[in-house]
Amino acid sequence: MLPRSLRLLATLIALGATACGHSEQEWQAELEKYNRLLAMHQRTVQDAQAKQAEFDLAKGRVDQLKAELEKMGVNLESLNEQLQQTGTQKEQLSKTLQDMQRALDEYKARAAQLERIKQRFEALRDKLKKLTELGLKVEIRRNRMVIRLPGDVLFASGQDTLRPEGKKVLDAVAEVIRKDAQLSARYFQVAGHTDDKPLAGGRFGDNWGLSAMRARQVLLYLIEPLDPKKGGGGLNKTRLHPAGYGETDPIAKNDTDDGRQQNRRVELVLLPDVEEMLDLRSLL
Repeated sequence: MLPRSLRLLATLIALGATACGHSEQEWQAELEKYNRLLAMHQRTVQDAQAKQAEFDLAKGRVDQLKAELEKMGVNLESLNEQLQQTGTQKEQLSKTLQDMQRALDEYKARAAQLERIKQRFEALRDKLKKLTELGLKVEIRRNRMVIRLPGDVLFASGQDTLRPEGKKVLDAVAEVIRKDAQLSARYFQVAGHTDDKPLAGGRFGDNWGLSAMRARQVLLYLIEPLDPKKGGGGLNKTRLHPAGYGETDPIAKNDTDDGRQQNRRVELVLLPDVEEMLDLRSLL
């Protein structure tokens, strides 16, 4: 179906040629002009359809990547909000090809950013696969890769002295990190956590003190030089630092024994490097 303006133009040409006595040559020139306009319109329609199809494909890829990352545990709430506010949703697109191209470029850029984030987390997960085979929990929490170490394996109740079986767990963790050049060059936070049962006095004072001291003991063991008899992780002490969260960051409810047991833990949190932090900020 021709646009109304072009149909009207064709009618006027025909009427003008007959009513005003234009020559055949003049009438043919006007007809050729009309045909050029028609061809331009058809190309514009085809270009718009192609852009729309490409835009729908790019948007679909963004939606797919967001779903995959959310399954991995990456929180994309802020990114989702930004995508809703960009004004580049299909129903908000301008009719012009220029605006459609800008919208398409934006979604392609977001898809590329999400691809990089997905690849980064998958690479880290693959490097830590051996720990999951040993029964340790490796997960993504708050957009950071976390190695979860069960507190009851590491320490006796209310204590900060590492158990022999706890040292074996730390030996395995340290070996994986130490033997991988990229992991050993990363920074880790050693984070201690407790359940919500208050401490009844003692030298730690409260759960803050207990969690901080447990994190410290794990860190000290991980940076101990390798020794076949005494053990030790042999990690770089400038790459680790301790933190105590007490009961403030539970991963389960504290109303069951199982939930409290899960909350008594020490985590090795792999901190993002500068390049990753810049990349994440560019998404917001």
